[in-house]
Amino acid sequence: MSTPIKTYRSTKTYGHEVGLSCAFRQWRAKDSHCRFLHGYALAVKIEFVAETLDSRNWVVDFGSLESFKSRLRERFDHKTVIAQDDPKLDYFRQGRDLGVLDLVVLQHVGCEKFAEEIFGMANEWLGTGGLLSGRVKVASVTVSEHGANSATYSEEDV
Repeated sequence: MSTPIKTYRSTKTYGHEVGLSCAFRQWRAKDSHCRFLHGYALAVKIEFVAETLDSRNWVVDFGSLESFKSRLRERFDHKTVIAQDDPKLDYFRQGRDLGVLDLVVLQHVGCEKFAEEIFGMANEWLGTGGLLSGRVKVASVTVSEHGANSATYSEEDV
C-alpha cells in the first residue's frame, strides 16, 4: 500500500469588483450573440498547491501577489481582447491606433482560454527569480464572466 502524498491548497480570488473589465468577441460563434463585441468584469480564482508549507505555515503569502495582480490588470483591465486569428483584427488595430481602445491580442479568447492564459501567467510569475523556490504550483484557475458562467483550467491528471 502506497503512502498518500499530502498537499496543502490555498486560493486567491480577484472578484468582479476588482475591475478586470474587458471586452471581447467569439468571432467563430456565427449563430450566437457572442459573435458581437461584449464585455464583463472578470473574476479570477487561482488555486495554489504545495507539499510543504513555508516558515509561516502558508502555501503562499497573499501579500506577495500584488505584482501578479498588476499583470492581470495589464492583460484584462479596460482592455479589448481579440483573438489573433479574428478576421476583423485590423479593424481593432485601427481602433487602437485612433486611441479608442486598449488592444490585447491573444491566441484565443473566451473564459476557458482566459483561464488557461492566467494559469500560464501565474506559473510564470511563480518561477520569476526563483520566487517560492518551486515549492508552490498552480493547481487550477477559474475565470467567471458573472455569477452564472465560469470555466476552469488545470493540468492535473483527470
